[in-house]
Amino acid sequence: MRSSCRIRALWILTNQDTVLFSRRFPVVEKRWRAACERDESCLKEYNVLPSLPTDSEIAAAFIDRKKREGSARGFGIRINQSVEGSDSWVDDPITRHIISLCTKTEEDEKNRILWPLVLHIKGHYCILVLPLVEPDHLKTYTRMCTRSDCGNAVGADESLSPLLLNLPSITGAFMVGHMIGDIITGDVTEPEIVISASPSVGGLLDSLTGSIGISARAKPVAAPVVGSTASGAATSGAMASDAPKLGLRPLDRDAIRSFISSAMPFGTPLDLNYTNISAVKINGFASADIPPADQKQPAWKPYLYRGKQRILFTIHETVHAAMYDRDEIPDSIKISGQVNCRAELEGLPDVMFPLIGLDTARVELLSFHLCAQVPEHGNEKQALVFSPPLGNFVLMRYEGFSGMGPPIKGFYQLSMVSENEGAFLFKLRLMEGYRAPLSMDFCTVTMPFPRRRVLSFDGTPSIGTVSVAEHLVEWKIITTGRGVSGKSVEATFPGTVKFAPWQPQRSPSSRAILGNMEDEESDAETESTNNMANVEDLLTEKMNKDLHTVDLEEPFCWQAYDYAKVSFKIMGGSLSGMSIDPKSVSIFPAVKAPVEFSTQQLFDICNQAYLLSQVTSGDYILWNTLGKCPVAAAPKA
Repeated sequence: MRSSCRIRALWILTNQDTVLFSRRFPVVEKRWRAACERDESCLKEYNVLPSLPTDSEIAAAFIDRKKREGSARGFGIRINQSVEGSDSWVDDPITRHIISLCTKTEEDEKNRILWPLVLHIKGHYCILVLPLVEPDHLKTYTRMCTRSDCGNAVGADESLSPLLLNLPSITGAFMVGHMIGDIITGDVTEPEIVISASPSVGGLLDSLTGSIGISARAKPVAAPVVGSTASGAATSGAMASDAPKLGLRPLDRDAIRSFISSAMPFGTPLDLNYTNISAVKINGFASADIPPADQKQPAWKPYLYRGKQRILFTIHETVHAAMYDRDEIPDSIKISGQVNCRAELEGLPDVMFPLIGLDTARVELLSFHLCAQVPEHGNEKQALVFSPPLGNFVLMRYEGFSGMGPPIKGFYQLSMVSENEGAFLFKLRLMEGYRAPLSMDFCTVTMPFPRRRVLSFDGTPSIGTVSVAEHLVEWKIITTGRGVSGKSVEATFPGTVKFAPWQPQRSPSSRAILGNMEDEESDAETESTNNMANVEDLLTEKMNKDLHTVDLEEPFCWQAYDYAKVSFKIMGGSLSGMSIDPKSVSIFPAVKAPVEFSTQQLFDICNQAYLLSQVTSGDYILWNTLGKCPVAAAPKA
């Protein structure tokens, strides 16, 4: 039981807390009941549910938890409202994602606990997935819900994180929840290998992809399906709740049933790749799909590809930065990237190519697709061998640092000259030190004011255009189609912004969470009014007194004005130094074709392989130099 993932049941609820769909797996539930019978204390002393509750009981228990914990996610930490036995009593943020429900049975009217329920929220739906765990794990969690101390103490005998690390079924349940969420919201997409040549992209990429005929992902060719249809799939190992329920379209319901029957029969996840499952259902199997006797067909390639052979690669990096422009706080820049691949190759070939840029000075974290033979990390140039699956897939993920410096440097300043007017200044340098073929496709700077309504602004930037919305000012420095390549750009933007008069509002819920904190009066305010140098501090203090406490999901909005966010896209290469040598891509068995090479970041190998690279911004934050900002102390080497 410990070495695999099995799912007891799953539920899909709406934001009105009604169960739209549920699926129970009797085979797995039988194992749970047998484990409980072997451990009688599990039922008598720890009030563990011996069987699965009904859909109505799940909905009622979920509503009770939302009332008790404040929201579907919950507090995640112990606060004044936390009740002994609840998730927040455990005082661990992971309880916002792995929750418990308490239900009352009709026989004994006792509160029975159902845990661990993996909670995934997607769109208007809440997906609950219940994996199979040992009764001892559930008893440990029950004891943590009633202990007097809080937090995970170092060296403690029982803490939640080590407990979950020993449960691989939790990881599997998260994967199931995420895939179910993607299916019901229609977000089942493959990793982007080729960017469509649409007018929204523009520039060099459109001309290149259009010239070689790449516009979208290739879709499987429909073929007669062998066997029964999705609606008639066998369900002997699973039992669904098929009562008429509103809110989920029949097409979505059939897609979920079909996916569950194929991906996790009898409650055991086998292949959660929606592309593989769909392709098998559409194409079926034929005698030509049987591999040679001397080759073993991997699980990630359930049928063989036939058609024109080619390989496509993309390197997609996301830059996260916190720019402070302060001597006492260093700027922070991190890069997360992935190498996406699509290999349309006949048979079961192996592909090998050298990865450049794996030295530890730039790339520090690596993870590979299970089809790859992982090289030892540490050398500058290493060969990666993999047996590619069908469709688009992420071959490798990594995190590292930029070897070229930040693509956007400079500072942002905002100071309040009165209670409802602020003066700001941007001074930025774009693409300094960057050379062709790297080019910036677009760049936009946004000043958000989530708790102030913008009435007007005054100012003219040195480059670009400015637009104003109710709660933000947007500065488009570079627009799509007018990219910058081979040169740096200096951009300045001084101006003022006027807000609507401030209307103090106090949040009772925030005060309840943080405790009853009384405002203290002192003579500091009287003294500062006589000192003109402290006028700005006085105005800031006056406004921040009545600011709403921000939710945990809004980490950058804990003040009325604190930061500006930069969005951009860079084409033509990577910032970490990660790259693929196009002349060294080898396919075994070998493909007899000439090798051609292009220098425009679009490579043609044997008329079969293409490589595109792009960099986009993640949370690229310019903190207000004159305001407050969060910062984490870096450990000393």
